[in-house]
Amino acid sequence: MRSIQAKKRVLESVKPFQLVKYLALSSLLVILVCTIVLSGFISQKAKAILLKKSEQYALIVAENLNHQVFFQFTLPTLVSEGEIRLSRESQYERLDRVVRNTIHGLSVAHVNIYDLDQILTYNSTNKELIGTKGDLGESFDRALNEESVSVMLADETNFLGFSLKGGARRLITYLPMWEERPLSWRKGKVLGVFEITQDISHDYEAIHRFQWIVAFSFLLFVGILFVTILFIARRAERIITARSQEKYKLEEQLHQSERLAALGEMIAGVSHEIRNPLGIIRSTAEFLDCRMQDDKQKQFSSIIVEESTRLNDILTEFLDFARPNRLRPATCRIEDILDRNLSVMEAECHRLGIEVQRCYETGDCCLEADQDLLYRAFVNIFANSLQAMPEGGTLTIRTSITNGRDGVSLVEVQVQDTGTGIPRETMKKIFNPFFTTREKGSGLGLAIVQTIIDNHSGEIEVVSPQGQGATIIIRLPLAQPKSEAEEEASE
Repeated sequence: MRSIQAKKRVLESVKPFQLVKYLALSSLLVILVCTIVLSGFISQKAKAILLKKSEQYALIVAENLNHQVFFQFTLPTLVSEGEIRLSRESQYERLDRVVRNTIHGLSVAHVNIYDLDQILTYNSTNKELIGTKGDLGESFDRALNEESVSVMLADETNFLGFSLKGGARRLITYLPMWEERPLSWRKGKVLGVFEITQDISHDYEAIHRFQWIVAFSFLLFVGILFVTILFIARRAERIITARSQEKYKLEEQLHQSERLAALGEMIAGVSHEIRNPLGIIRSTAEFLDCRMQDDKQKQFSSIIVEESTRLNDILTEFLDFARPNRLRPATCRIEDILDRNLSVMEAECHRLGIEVQRCYETGDCCLEADQDLLYRAFVNIFANSLQAMPEGGTLTIRTSITNGRDGVSLVEVQVQDTGTGIPRETMKKIFNPFFTTREKGSGLGLAIVQTIIDNHSGEIEVVSPQGQGATIIIRLPLAQPKSEAEEEASE
C-alpha cells in the first residue's frame, strides 16, 4: 500500500512536466504551421512583386523595340521600297536583325508582332507561323486601346504557396505598336501589337528555394528546440522523481523513528516493571541453590538462575535500545577498545576454535568517542561474528585511517568472519529492531550498534559475498562535530 502511495506521489510530481511537454509540442507545431503560412504569404508577395517588375520590364523592352523598329526598319523600308511587305525575304531579314539586336542580352524568350487584323507578321522563333491569324481575344483588343496586358502561363502545382510540381513559367505581355513622331513625346496611331514572352522560371525557382530554405530552417529550429525542452523536462522529471523518492524515504524513516520512540517508551516501562520481580526471582533461586542438598533440586534451581539471567540480559538490551544514549566523548584509541573486547571473548574464541587476526594500521592516532558505548557496540558485532562460525574459523579485525566524502579524516574498522555469510533476502533487514534469525536472539544487537554509530556521526556498512562470510565496516570521525550550543558558546 505504501509503495502504491509512493508511486502516486511520484506520478503527481511528474504530471506538470508532462503538461509542459504537451504544451511545448503543441506550441512548436503552431509556430511551425504559422511559419509555413507566413513563408507562403511572403512567397506570394515576392511573386507579385516579380510579376509587376517583369511587366514593367516588358514595357521598357516594348518602347525600345518600337523605337528601333520604327526608325531602323519602318521608315528606311518605306523610303527605299515605298511599302512594307514582310513576305519579302530582304524585309523580313532586316526586321529580324533589328529585333534580335534590340532584345540581345535581355531576358526575352521571343517576340511576335501582330497587325491590326490580328495577323501574325513577325515571329522571332518560328518563321513558318507568319501569316496565321491569332486568337488573342480581349488581350489584343486592350493592347489596341493602348493598354498593356500580361498573362502568366505556368505548369506547376501549388499548396500554401509552395510549388509541389515545378515547371516552366512564362509571362506574355501584349503592348501596342505605335507610330513614332520625331521630336515629340506624343505617340502616333497604333500600327499593331507586340507580344513579348519572358521566361521567368529561374526567378520563380529562386523564390521557391528561398521558401523551402525558410521552412526547413524553421523546422530544424523547432526540432532542436523541442528536443532541448524534452531533454530539460526529462532531466527535471528525474530530479523531481529522485527528490520525491528521497522525501518518501525520509518520511518513512521519520514514521519509523516515531514508532520506535513510542515502542522504546513502552519497552522501557515494561522492562523496569519486569526487572524488579525478576531480580527477586533470581536472588531467591540462587539462595535455594546454595541451600539445597539434592542434586536434582539443585539442577532445577540452576535452570531458574540461568534463564532469569538470560531474561535479564534481554531486558538490558531492551533498555539499551529504548533509552537515549548520551555521548560522553573522550580521547581514546580504537585499538584499545577492540583489545578490551577481544580479551573478554578470548575464552569463547578458544572454545569454538576461532583464530583472531589483528591488522592495526592507525598508529598512535586517537579519536573522540564514548569508549563505553563503542565497547558495547563491538560486543554485539563480535558476538554475531562468533555465532556465524560455530565450527571455528578466522576473525580478522583491521583498522585504518581514510578520508570521508568532505575530506574529513575517519577511522575505519573492518570486522571480517569466515562464516556462511548473510543471505541477500535478509541483508536489508539486519538493522531492523527485533529482526533475528536465531531462536534465542532478541534482534536488537545490530539495531543498538547502528544507534551508537549514528550517535557518533559515523556510518556502518555490511558486505557479504554469497558463501564467503561477512564483513562489517564502521567509519568514525576523528573529532565529533560540535552542537549548535557549543558553536554559539565558542563564538
